[in-house]
Amino acid sequence: MSEATEETPGHRYTAEVAGRIELRWQNYWADHGSYHAPNPVGPLAETPLPSDKLFVQDMFPYPSGSGLHVGHPLGFIGTDVYARYHRMIGRNVLHTMGFDAFGLPAEQYAVQTGQHPRKTTEENIETYLRQIRRLGLGHDERRRIATIDPEYYKWTQWIFLQIYNAWYDEKQGKARPIVELEKEYAQDERRTPDGRGWGELTVAEQREIIDSHRLVYISDAPVNWAPGLGTVVANEEVTADGRSDRGNFPVFRKNLRQWMMRITAYADRLLDDLELLDWPEKVKAMQRNWIGRSRGARVSFAAGEERIEVFTTRPDTLFGATYLVLAPEHPLVDRLTAAAWPSDVDEAWTGGAATPVEAVEAYRLAASRKSELDRQESRDKTGVFIGATAVNPANGKEIPVFVADYVLMGYGTGAIMAVPAQDQRDWDFATKFGLEIIRTVQPPDGFDGEAYTGEGPAINSGFLDGMDVEEAKKAIIDWLEEHGHGEGTTQYKLRDWLFARQRYWGEPFPIVYGDDGRPIPLPESELPVVLPEVDDYSPQTFDPDDADSEPSPPLAKATDWVNVTLDLGDGPKQYRRDTNVMPQWAGSCWYQLRYIDPTNSERFVDPENERYWMGPRPAEHGVTDPGGLDLYVGGVEHAVLHLLYARFWQKVLYDLGHVSAKEPYRRLYNQGYIQAFAYKDSRGVYVAAEEVEEKDGKFFFHGEEVTQEYGKMGKSLKNVVTPDQMAADYGADTFRFYEMAMGPLDLSRPWATKDVVGSHRFLQRLWRLVVDERTGEPRVSSAEPTTEDRRQLHKTIAGVREDYAEMRFNTAGAKLIELNNHLTKVYGSAEGTPRELVEPLVLMLAPLCPHIAEELWQRLGHTDSLVHGPFPVADEQYLVEDTVEYPIQVNGKVRARITVAADAGKDAVQSAALADEKIVALLDGGEPRKVIVVPGRLVNVVV
Repeated sequence: MSEATEETPGHRYTAEVAGRIELRWQNYWADHGSYHAPNPVGPLAETPLPSDKLFVQDMFPYPSGSGLHVGHPLGFIGTDVYARYHRMIGRNVLHTMGFDAFGLPAEQYAVQTGQHPRKTTEENIETYLRQIRRLGLGHDERRRIATIDPEYYKWTQWIFLQIYNAWYDEKQGKARPIVELEKEYAQDERRTPDGRGWGELTVAEQREIIDSHRLVYISDAPVNWAPGLGTVVANEEVTADGRSDRGNFPVFRKNLRQWMMRITAYADRLLDDLELLDWPEKVKAMQRNWIGRSRGARVSFAAGEERIEVFTTRPDTLFGATYLVLAPEHPLVDRLTAAAWPSDVDEAWTGGAATPVEAVEAYRLAASRKSELDRQESRDKTGVFIGATAVNPANGKEIPVFVADYVLMGYGTGAIMAVPAQDQRDWDFATKFGLEIIRTVQPPDGFDGEAYTGEGPAINSGFLDGMDVEEAKKAIIDWLEEHGHGEGTTQYKLRDWLFARQRYWGEPFPIVYGDDGRPIPLPESELPVVLPEVDDYSPQTFDPDDADSEPSPPLAKATDWVNVTLDLGDGPKQYRRDTNVMPQWAGSCWYQLRYIDPTNSERFVDPENERYWMGPRPAEHGVTDPGGLDLYVGGVEHAVLHLLYARFWQKVLYDLGHVSAKEPYRRLYNQGYIQAFAYKDSRGVYVAAEEVEEKDGKFFFHGEEVTQEYGKMGKSLKNVVTPDQMAADYGADTFRFYEMAMGPLDLSRPWATKDVVGSHRFLQRLWRLVVDERTGEPRVSSAEPTTEDRRQLHKTIAGVREDYAEMRFNTAGAKLIELNNHLTKVYGSAEGTPRELVEPLVLMLAPLCPHIAEELWQRLGHTDSLVHGPFPVADEQYLVEDTVEYPIQVNGKVRARITVAADAGKDAVQSAALADEKIVALLDGGEPRKVIVVPGRLVNVVV
């Protein structure tokens, strides 16, 4: 330790001292396996096994090459505090962290540099681990995983095959093995589509029927194709103006043969089971909206020899349907588009083209350049007439058929009946193109808007006139079904999951293709299918505007790997591997299950271990527990996609009997974000925030005045502060305490480096209660604390226990500061602090600041680590107040305060209030009109 000086005593708690303490205790925890969580069975098993367990998980981080800034660990520290508290009260806590390590950034770096994505990713992981280990996070390192490890993605491939080899039985409401479906057909228990017996079909016909039922299937699906990237991108990777978020290339909607997962089969269960989950209501609402279940009707419009099917949630407005709209991708567009314009066509409907075919072709190209978001939200409605009409079944009128990009192939049937009087988007389109508008619902008096979407009696609707909306819906559905024009049905916004990417750095599919081109699932003995080495990691790219180009993935270049000889039970044969890879979401769909059993080479998870950590609890008060891990913490940005996909995989595995929990995440908690000031110079360019100085309320960068703005911390805003820097300047414990003390964990908060010193000074004051700064010796005594000291201590214990359990870490920290201030005031200059007071304070600090707590615990004479407790328990006798302070309001304003016995009755409290000298003076000999006593809270005197 440094020598003592007049300015800094040699044993003061400084950043340098903190650094040494923190490294020593981190090594101790690693050497002693302090955070090891035992399993019921397998290599990680221990006896006796605690029955009270807690499984806490952070959302899977991606190991970015730029490392962490102080905003990233916010949730990680929060889960660590929560896990440490529960570990100290005796629970078996599973808390670890792995890496969602496949992804486009590493692949793009490989394209630029030629360095293998694995090397880049593993280097990034090491940087990430170094940073989070410096924070003292209590992870069971034995359970750490990375999705890029072949032993991990072997089981990702295995789960893919379980889903591929399953179908959804609507009668039983669950997935079943595909062999059971084949048996039903073979025994003629199930009818074939054309009514022929199973034995009458060819093998190819049988295979086609079976494949059409699988939960994983190949489909010609509309996808987002980015020729400039050479790959398909997900909806969330497309900007609002229809370009890729990486590279800013044009993105086109086009049909490609792609792997799809039939998540829509689970739409009802995914929706209904939200009621079983302890999740933020905001996230549940987002999932409900994404699934988008709605009751309505399918209506059939005759268009020559074809029939156009539409889904509508408002079949009661059918009499007001004055035109139809098809999505540009709709298969009927090609069949219905006329060869020539009708003689009386409105020129505004033609798009300036000579023929409908030319108009549609040009419009489709323009539409393919827009994102789905832009197509839905744009108020400027565009479209072209296809030269054909259809018949409205309600009134027999011929109505024109348009193609327009505000209709999406991914929702409903890809066609709509347009009722402009009852839908604003249709109103905008009809107004632009001069189409008829017929109101079918009577607006209220004084309504002067455009489309009316509210309730009211039906008008201009024949036999529906006068009915309210719900009555009219039922009547028109009955009529449609009776006359063969449609039927009542339930529709969903949810689409099947596009499950393929034209990339290198992802999980290969455990699929090969034979001479007939049909997919063949590989047996488990062939897993994992390991990525081959390639010389070029980039897919073939094209002219960014070449919408007609076709993907050629990087794996296609590994011809020795693609073309393979295998014996799949009928002798060696030549096969071709799939050259797509799975999307990054695949590995994060099931990682909680591998955390449970990371070294199991026989199973993806042992059933006994899974039941212990994730199995459902017994029902309480009639509420069914779905199972799942106990606490999942992460950002709200994953509210829909990751969480929906993971729930889908879990439910399939549950149906097939592989897991006992039907939900992966029993409780979800969304942490907020760290935000920070950023600064722009006169050119609008961001400058380094740490080099900006404030003078007289203005901000200057190297002498030039700059403007201040507020936003999310990040490299692009040049306002990054790293946890490494904070740990070096103050110590990891100070950083941890500051992040937790900034505000409620679920709210975003502003970062202010200058405020970190307050947390550091708190730890210095606490250190001084235990350690003599001059000698380094403990300064504790065996003196008896006063009753008031004990009251302060046990109130703090009770409050901090409740705060930790409810994840109110900021208020727990505030209570510890308050107790520390009290003890410093009373004992700061005394010979020592009573052990009875200071030991519980150190123990309560441990979840927030584990290193300094361990050090002080040891200096207090304890030889065991406090990782597993004990945690103080409040003595009830000190939680009962002897007296209560009452504020006295006179006509609503507090004028005085009195202190009375805690058990004083209303009459006694009223008498004491009216006897107070300030109140006597205000009454000036008069009597109050009314006196209201709120027990334990206040007295209100009305004069």
